[in-house]
Amino acid sequence: MAQGRLFDVLVLAWLVLAIAVFALLFVVTAPYGRYARRGWGPMLPVRLGWFVMEAPSPLIFAACFAVGPFDRSAAAWVFFVMWQAHYVHRAFIYPWMLHDAGKRMPSGVVAMAVVFNAVNGFINGHWLFALSGDRAVWSADPRFVIGLALFVTGLAINRWSDGKLRRLRAPGETGYRVPQGGLFRWVSSPNYFGEIVEWLGWAVATWSLPGLAFAVWTAANLAPRARANHRWYRSRFPEYPAERKALVPGIW
Repeated sequence: MAQGRLFDVLVLAWLVLAIAVFALLFVVTAPYGRYARRGWGPMLPVRLGWFVMEAPSPLIFAACFAVGPFDRSAAAWVFFVMWQAHYVHRAFIYPWMLHDAGKRMPSGVVAMAVVFNAVNGFINGHWLFALSGDRAVWSADPRFVIGLALFVTGLAINRWSDGKLRRLRAPGETGYRVPQGGLFRWVSSPNYFGEIVEWLGWAVATWSLPGLAFAVWTAANLAPRARANHRWYRSRFPEYPAERKALVPGIW
């Protein structure tokens, strides 16, 4: 019981930190991608940076799953597959799909992302597979079903949007173009919108404090970046569609 209380306190502190980072990122744009700049440590090849910063999440989550109780519910396996469906792709596949592989990213950003992914992988994996107890009823719980549907929808939006952005460039090209079609008709960053929906679904499906913390962290990281992208597109492309919002169709 004491371990559970300490764990909840640590997750709450992590949640509060997410809110502080959310406010900070509206002032300071994270220096990677089109905003990469020096002053944040040695520069690393972008593929190596993505791999190093994303790999801790699937590996730590898998370790939590492996050392958890042997007799797992079907829902536990579903949670494992959900998490790995996102992060195995992000760590081990996505970096090799990048066309602008010659670009570099600051090691300071990579280091912060390693901490972020390691903490989120641990608190979610540890809670699910060590602290949650007998939750076999998850598979019959409406929250599980709704959360899973949101997760799959968000994952599909995220993957489609990332693919659309990659296909704007031929191999070797490094410039930027205005994406069109799909959710790009309504927002500048549907890939971020999809990822937020994805982890909101995770929070609903797990109905847990770690799940909520991760959903808040996702929005805290991506909403300010979507706003920065929206402003960047408008300043760079005079013909940029006026009706397009930053992140949420028709709202913001």
